[in-house]
Amino acid sequence: MALTLCGRARRFVSATSVYSNGCLQRLQQTGSNRFQLGEAKAIRLLPRRTNMVQELGSREDFLQENRDTETSYDFLGEMRQRFLRFKRQKYLPQIEKFQALAVAQSPKVMVIGCADSRVCPSYVLGFQPGEAFTIRNVANLITPIQNGPTETNSALEFAVTTLQVENIIVMGHSNCGGIAALMNHQNHLEQPSSLVERWVMNGKAAKLRTQEASSHLSFDEQCRNCEKESIKDSVMNLITYPWIRDRVKSGEVKIHGCYYNLSDCSLEKWRLSSDKNSNEFYVSDKEIWN
Repeated sequence: MALTLCGRARRFVSATSVYSNGCLQRLQQTGSNRFQLGEAKAIRLLPRRTNMVQELGSREDFLQENRDTETSYDFLGEMRQRFLRFKRQKYLPQIEKFQALAVAQSPKVMVIGCADSRVCPSYVLGFQPGEAFTIRNVANLITPIQNGPTETNSALEFAVTTLQVENIIVMGHSNCGGIAALMNHQNHLEQPSSLVERWVMNGKAAKLRTQEASSHLSFDEQCRNCEKESIKDSVMNLITYPWIRDRVKSGEVKIHGCYYNLSDCSLEKWRLSSDKNSNEFYVSDKEIWN
């Protein structure tokens, strides 16, 4: 019952946000189709639109459509079946492995990914339970140490100093709603109007570089460029943490940036390199997996 109420509340907030907040409207516009769980049938709940308010019509109609959808589909029932299927098909056949994981974890990889529902790092990169310590936030941003504590850098500290991961991956993606919100924000406005805006403004440096280098491109093309620039900035921000910088210099930790293209399922990858003579770091060695 509690999960059902949370689902209804979430839909109410999403619908209200489309009408009341330009930043969150941009975030919603980048969403892909929402698929009905279970069978192959799909329902289009939040399609991408240029003008969502006009397309959706009245707020009451939109909320009623969500209520009708919820009553026609047993989400909790499907979730229960999925859990039992996991237990039957994966947990029980590998029970020794899962019982060992219940005692301790020793992942070799730390992933900082985006909260976007379409980009699950474990699903896309094929990680199994216990292989990757993961945290996700809007637009997969990593702030420098000077900005103070966040849930992301606290997870980084635990992964690097306690779990002693050997690789850190910053994973971004195309059609990122957070980056679209960043690019859509007016530079002359000093105070962002929402929590989302306040958070994504941590990527402002990537935005300004993108606007300077590609002002002749369309908004969508600028967003694609900014998505990649933001990943590179987050990779470089990792070096501001002494316990990461020291381990990178000694070769104990390697840092990578990845850009997942939702449209063609390709992955662009970079590596953080260093110049031993100048003691400087830079992003290099671009690869494309497709």
